[in-house]
Amino acid sequence: MESANYGHRKATTTLRIEDQSGTPLPGKEVTVRQMRHKVLFGCAGFESVPLVNGALSGQEKEFAEQHISGMRELFNFITLPFYWGRFEPERGKPNTEQLKKTAAWWKDQNVTLKGHTLCWHTVCAPWLLEMSDEEILAAQLARITRDVSGFAGLIDMWDVVNEAVIMPIFDKYDNGVTRICKREGRIGLVKKAFMAAWDANPIATFLINDFEMSESYDILLEGLLEAGVPIGAIGLQSHMHQGCWSREKTEEILSRYSRFGLPLHFTEINLVSGDIMPRHIVDLNDYKTASWPTTPDGEERQAAEAAAFYRLLFASPLVEAVTYWSFTDGGWLNAPAGLMTKDARKKPVYDALHGLIKGEWWTPEHTLVSGGDGTITVNGFKGDYCAEYDDRKIQFAIG
Repeated sequence: MESANYGHRKATTTLRIEDQSGTPLPGKEVTVRQMRHKVLFGCAGFESVPLVNGALSGQEKEFAEQHISGMRELFNFITLPFYWGRFEPERGKPNTEQLKKTAAWWKDQNVTLKGHTLCWHTVCAPWLLEMSDEEILAAQLARITRDVSGFAGLIDMWDVVNEAVIMPIFDKYDNGVTRICKREGRIGLVKKAFMAAWDANPIATFLINDFEMSESYDILLEGLLEAGVPIGAIGLQSHMHQGCWSREKTEEILSRYSRFGLPLHFTEINLVSGDIMPRHIVDLNDYKTASWPTTPDGEERQAAEAAAFYRLLFASPLVEAVTYWSFTDGGWLNAPAGLMTKDARKKPVYDALHGLIKGEWWTPEHTLVSGGDGTITVNGFKGDYCAEYDDRKIQFAIG
């Protein structure tokens, strides 16, 4: 049953039905179809890069095609990888053309794209360590300018800075970004990165993104906003390898970050369908296991938890984007956190989310009859629609 809490996700619009000459047509039957959600429902689409660029063959290609087909069927939003150390492993030789080809392919599918990420201390370009701090900062800002401007029109949404809370105290290994964050401070570096991105594409949406859900992130956000950093949305990671967040924790986080009045993007949702990671693990990256299989009981748990979690997010007015992070099992940490298995079997969680995104939260196709003034009133979930009558097709938006 649809919850009354979803009322803010719906709206009403009026269309005038007319002939080719502009004369209103009363009593005309009009078929209305929803084409796309306003809310961005998506996933990480990293495996689309080798597929689109012809780098896969045989069974690997077959499975990847089925994975991508599953993404297209369910989602309207895809995150592509721009980790600096992999995007530009050799200075001056970025992987621009492959990413542009992939981005253009997704855009042709009417999918919104986000780039992840422009400034991060992990998977950092190794050649930065050969530079002085001043040179690293200049290279970082130049990288932001180059990629944001170069992909404008294809990718107009970016995770600009990733995990700034831990960035200056990160001690797993030396890297260029931690060096300049220590020097500039969190607010200083984030502001310079965001201003470089803003100057490169003023119409884009720029996110700060973090896994840290404590008061440390709140304090950083307050400082950034007071400093005039043009944050377009707040990114909230939710890697739940140690168990799904409780309803109370989820609602508390939603309430706490809603106070900033900015759009909330849940950027990295993971729920495992196998054994839960032990809770004594502090850094999830420290968990090492030879095998982490999905299980039937785990898959049922994952599906139920994902549906409940997505319902809470959809009920929150400021949540504008929801990204499931590992579409396929065996992603980050080799976890069984996907919506599909490696051999392209749709897991129960896929069907559960499909039942919400394209079922309960989707306006069914229906027929309306225009009134005496030639108008119809359409009520439905906010998003893009198509109205058809005779040989005419009208595209319009609700909300």
